[in-house]
Amino acid sequence: MIDRAEVLRYLRTNSKTQDEKILALVEKACGEVEKAAMPKTLYRIFDCTVENGTVTVGGAEFKSERLAENLAGCKRAVLFGATLGVGVDRLINAAAATDVALAMAYQAAAAAKIEAVCDALEEELKKSGLTLRQRYSPGYFDLDVAAQKSFLSLLELTKRIGLTLTDTCEMIPTKSVTAFIGIEDKR
Repeated sequence: MIDRAEVLRYLRTNSKTQDEKILALVEKACGEVEKAAMPKTLYRIFDCTVENGTVTVGGAEFKSERLAENLAGCKRAVLFGATLGVGVDRLINAAAATDVALAMAYQAAAAAKIEAVCDALEEELKKSGLTLRQRYSPGYFDLDVAAQKSFLSLLELTKRIGLTLTDTCEMIPTKSVTAFIGIEDKR
C-alpha cells in the first residue's frame, strides 16, 4: 500500500492537509498506480573492495569518494535493481497530456511506491541476517549516473526485469531504482 503521507510530501503538501480536492486526487493516484504497477526486483551479493575512492564490485570499478566512504569496511555489497514497470510510465504519460495535476499526483504516488518496493527488499535482506548500510545509487553526489551501465550489465537487469537505459543513462521504466548497499561484517 502506498503511504499517503509520503505522496503528500512528494507533492510538497502538508501531510495533515484538509483540502478535500488534494486528498481525493492523491487517493485516485494511489489507486491507479497500485493497479498499474508490476514491481520487479533483482539483487545479487558481490565481494567488493574499497580503496582510493574506488569501489570494485564484480570486476567493475566505480569511482566515487562518497560511495567509497559509504562502503568503507565492507567486504561485500548488495547490488539491486527495482522497477514498477512500463504500466506506470504509460499512466503518467497519458495524464501529462490532459491533466497536469493528476500527472503530478501519479508521479508522487509512483515515487512513494518504488521507495516502498526498495524498503521491502531491504527488509527481506535484513531478515536473512544481514546488517546493511544506507543504499547509494548512481547519480548521487560524485557517483556518475553513467555507472548505471555497469549496474545493468552486472545484474543483467534488461534481460531479467526489463530495465533499460537511454543514451543519457535515464532508466526506462522511469520509476526504477538501482543501488549499492554495503553489508557490514558481523563481529
